[in-house]
Amino acid sequence: MPRAAAPSLRMTGPGPEGTRSFAQAIGGFASIPFMACLYATVIFPLIIVSCDPTDSVCLLEPRPESKIFWPILAAVALVLALRNFSRLNFPPHILWLFGYLALAGASVLWAFNPQASFVRFLQQTMIVVSIVIPALLASRKADLMRGLFLCFAIATVLNAFFVLGRPPIDTKFATWGYPGYFSGKNYLGECEAIAVLLAFHEALHPGRRRVFGILIAIAAFVLLILSNSKTALGLMFLTPMLAVATLLLRKMTRISLALILLAIPIGWLIFTTLTGFSVYRISNILYGDPTFTGRATIWEFVESEISHRPLLGWGYQSFWLAGPDAPSIVNAPGWVKDMPNGHNGYLDIKVELGYVGYVLFLGFILTSLHAIGRIAERAPVRAWIILTLALQVIITNGLESIWMRGFEMLWIVFLILAAEIARYRLPVAARAVRRRPKPRLGAPKPALADPSHRARSDAIARAQWRAAQGATFAATHSPLETAESPATVNNRLILDRFTQHPGRHNPAR
Repeated sequence: MPRAAAPSLRMTGPGPEGTRSFAQAIGGFASIPFMACLYATVIFPLIIVSCDPTDSVCLLEPRPESKIFWPILAAVALVLALRNFSRLNFPPHILWLFGYLALAGASVLWAFNPQASFVRFLQQTMIVVSIVIPALLASRKADLMRGLFLCFAIATVLNAFFVLGRPPIDTKFATWGYPGYFSGKNYLGECEAIAVLLAFHEALHPGRRRVFGILIAIAAFVLLILSNSKTALGLMFLTPMLAVATLLLRKMTRISLALILLAIPIGWLIFTTLTGFSVYRISNILYGDPTFTGRATIWEFVESEISHRPLLGWGYQSFWLAGPDAPSIVNAPGWVKDMPNGHNGYLDIKVELGYVGYVLFLGFILTSLHAIGRIAERAPVRAWIILTLALQVIITNGLESIWMRGFEMLWIVFLILAAEIARYRLPVAARAVRRRPKPRLGAPKPALADPSHRARSDAIARAQWRAAQGATFAATHSPLETAESPATVNNRLILDRFTQHPGRHNPAR
């Protein structure tokens, strides 16, 4: 278990290559989300690596390691929250997430299997708290994205050895592909697609970071090909381009990223309604199978069960794997009875928590996307990698069920992204203003300053804050993220005019 360090990390500044060590980037509070990622991506899959991919009992059996790891991590996070409560500031998208989590806890009252629902809700609460709280408390100099890259770089190196020594999956009801140390080839594909994207972002930095990023990108891409995961491979090319196009459109129009991306499914819905061209036609074109490898049958069943409890659903995690008399077994046709989930994260949200839960979770996703747009104003490259990874998870949930599913690898990634969005949504100056201490009761009021002097001082202070913010990004981010914008140049000129000729700009003269 990592020891919690002081809230601020002492930095020696950038080295000759303008980089920092991994220990500096993920030290302190940031080490706790890193440990959560490492457990979900590397440690737990290695624990169940001996299970046969077709043995669902072995794969889904609760493990004592998880019953120890997550409570300890959550306890550490709660202690940190109590000791630093005044520093916590929850942005809107985190509040939407907490609202959905609260509804999941309340659903125990109407869940089909209250006991299973309550246990799974407690586990999910520990996971969310373990990641979000320490990340919000981490120093601004900590780099969660670099920690995420290190986590997936370790997974890539280990998977290379397993691919060399473990035969591919080649059974009657599964597509050929190497699984690495995971229980299925799609897991390896999802892992390596994320690794390629993170490695590309790492390669944008100079020096050894660029060399390391290129090496991991090559290895991860080879493993992605060997996994034979067509969906992950296609999304790896699609999401970076979609993120660039969305950010450029947002820059030109000043429209929220959430509205731009929300227009895509709305436009698709209108198009399919008018033309009758459905996603199953696309599946037939891409895969030669109009059912998305049988998912159409599962989705039809899930939609019929949603209609039975449309408002609040069957209860959190109380539909699938909820006992021998669960509706997923009693009402499901044929082989659908053996499914652990609906293979669609959005349908599973509706079947578990109804349309109320669906609205809450969509609020979490849309407010997260909106906040990425604010990051793009100051750090466009960081906004691009966050948006790319977020789109990778959001689109994958259309074919797999990942949202709020225990410690699924991509769900942990999205939680870390949500925490990183919360940390970078405000500039350093705004955060400093919010934390300005209040005057003590009974303390004498300061004398009123001359209005012209106060205006000049405020302008100088704002320019200094922005200059300090730019210096912080220059020391911790890639050259592409630190290029001076016209606003930055303007602020520097204002500072020069006020400091060199203060009287010339006095409004009172």
